[in-house]
Amino acid sequence: MRAEKGFTLLEVMIALAVFATLAAAVMSASQYVLGQSARVEARLFAGWLADNQLNELHLQAATLAVGSRSFNQRFAQREWRVVQQIVSEPASGLLRVELSVSPAASDQTLLNVTHWLARNHD
Repeated sequence: MRAEKGFTLLEVMIALAVFATLAAAVMSASQYVLGQSARVEARLFAGWLADNQLNELHLQAATLAVGSRSFNQRFAQREWRVVQQIVSEPASGLLRVELSVSPAASDQTLLNVTHWLARNHD
């Protein structure tokens, strides 16, 4: 009798099971990384939007009105909800600006920023 060379059906089935388990683990890890990447990107855009808003307020510091307002703004091909509160600090002559940025369709705040502006600047 001549010996046959090759894999048995059991060996092939075990190899397929091992590869399927590894593929499932890789898919799970890649989905997690993609989800984290999307969250980091959204927080980065929220930070840029808040920075832009603070720069605009800095340019208008002499004429800013104290109070709260919220508005939607389009940035990076997305709709964002910005909540802005300006409070005067009489003892220091500064304005405290608090910004909260979230996606327009969500109540989850991605970024809270507190910044101080001099009311009278050159």
